Amino acid sequence: MADQKAWGAAPFTIVQESGEARNIIVSGRDRWALEALVLAGEIGCTPINTPGPRWSGYVHNLRNLGVPIETITERHDGPFAGTHARYVLRASVARSGGWAT
Repeated sequence: MADQKAWGAAPFTIVQESGEARNIIVSGRDRWALEALVLAGEIGCTPINTPGPRWSGYVHNLRNLGVPIETITERHDGPFAGTHARYVLRASVARSGGWAT
């Protein structure tokens, strides 16, 4: 598990497709999820390729802060066939002071 100190509060600027900018501060798993979405780009993240215990919860929290995240429902096969979510960031995100923790 990641060092919790590495996921302390950090400021981000979210620039919507409309050009509207918003500053937020996130920490913990919400910060981890936001950074994972930024790194994933247009491919986005799923709980399958970027494991995390509560992706839906992190996305919910980030949306409440005004971060636009699209949910795409995808099918998967296998012994436990069904669907899963793919989360794709729909804004430009920058962090003050670079990506160092």
